Amino acid sequence: MGIDGLIILDNAGRSIIQSGFRSTTPAYPLLQIDAVNTALAAASRPTDVDPVIQVQHPSNSDIPSACCHVACGDLRILCPISGNVDPLVGFAFLQTFVDILQEYFGGVSLAIVKDNFDVVYQLLEETLDSVGHPLTTSHNALRDIVLPPSLFSKLLNAATANLAAIGGGTPIQGPPAGPFSSQIPWRKAGVKYASNEMYIDVNENLQAIVNKQGVPLTSSAYGKIEVACRLSGTPDCTLNFTNPQVMTDCSFHPCVRLQRWSRDKHMSFIPPDGHFVLAEYRYTPNTNSNSAITRFANPSSTAPSPKEVVPIPFAIKAKFEVEETTGTNGATGRAASFPGTLSATVMLMLTTRPIENVFVELNLGESAHAIKCVASRESGGLGRGLSALESGHAGSASASWSFDSRKKVLRWEIPNVPPSTHWSLQGSFAASTTPPRPSHALQVRFEIQSHTFSALKVDQLKITGEGYKPYKGVRGRSTGNVEWRW
Repeated sequence: MGIDGLIILDNAGRSIIQSGFRSTTPAYPLLQIDAVNTALAAASRPTDVDPVIQVQHPSNSDIPSACCHVACGDLRILCPISGNVDPLVGFAFLQTFVDILQEYFGGVSLAIVKDNFDVVYQLLEETLDSVGHPLTTSHNALRDIVLPPSLFSKLLNAATANLAAIGGGTPIQGPPAGPFSSQIPWRKAGVKYASNEMYIDVNENLQAIVNKQGVPLTSSAYGKIEVACRLSGTPDCTLNFTNPQVMTDCSFHPCVRLQRWSRDKHMSFIPPDGHFVLAEYRYTPNTNSNSAITRFANPSSTAPSPKEVVPIPFAIKAKFEVEETTGTNGATGRAASFPGTLSATVMLMLTTRPIENVFVELNLGESAHAIKCVASRESGGLGRGLSALESGHAGSASASWSFDSRKKVLRWEIPNVPPSTHWSLQGSFAASTTPPRPSHALQVRFEIQSHTFSALKVDQLKITGEGYKPYKGVRGRSTGNVEWRW
């Protein structure tokens, strides 16, 4: 058994396109759509829905069946699976298909899918075979089979159609494009560029949970080496690192020669044309190596950092107080109110790079209202308060806050946190019906430019097999998602 098919839903839960299904009954995809829509309607937030939903098989109840689904912009893509199939297979295929759509159209949205319906349907048919196995998922191989949409191709098709209608014959066609003519599956034959360039991005994402004492409970950094290749011919590349030992649990693009990596930790490969992910890895700190632990160490923390925990580049101190007061209401008698105060401080522990686009979110509870806050820096510069999801900024270096009255979420945004600075948010709120039950975890997102948690550095990039000298560039970037409990 394998993947049964793919279904693309709009933001209203309606099916706009789906692939051919292996199941003989036409009710099977309808059951998958109904199960996902029912789960979304019952959940308070779309993110609360289980990514894998069990669905009873229509023809045989003994066959296990489930629906894997992901949200992508204003679309939701479903991947039904049945039999003894790991759901990770479905999610891996979903991610691959989303990457293909982004490569073809530059983005994924309802408008893009509707405008390029024919191309999307061809991609559905080419990426999945009739027995449920992924077929052609390489961007370069697909481009030889399914032509990317472009204004030139649309005008050319319209012109040839008009000529055929006028002449009453078959339009003149050039030589075939030659799908799979290249001996290398992931690279097209005869690639030529006027300017040969190769750019490497080392992106790392920190996923962490921190307890109320400021000690990380779980903290892992997941890295991705992305390459933008615009090289003519068939170049042979070798990528060397100064500290490859920081990469563990690696997964590679099929172009990487695994024996060479196992032998001397050098990535040797013939790159695909265009943008691709060369490798993914997990960063595991080593206390005996000169890594980023000392740069992120919290001097006020008395607990030693675990060996396999990535230190957090900032610290947060949060305090919430709620008291109950009663008053008299002429219509209902005695009514209770629950005023509360809150304060939070962000302290940057990283001394070399600023943290950018810091977003702190806190759910204040169902009955929270009358939010009043002041965001400030340690020097006293006031931030700006925004009500009911009003958008705007008081300046590039100023903090701001907003309150989503529908979701009861307080959001605090700091566009730029320079090294060794403190930022604070102080305010008050109230609850009129029941005692407020704010979430005991702050959700924090941030970015750090030109920096990686693992301190992974590229030592050398060799390109051989061609006579030109290309331009090469390497940069690093870090992002993070931290749950900070108080």
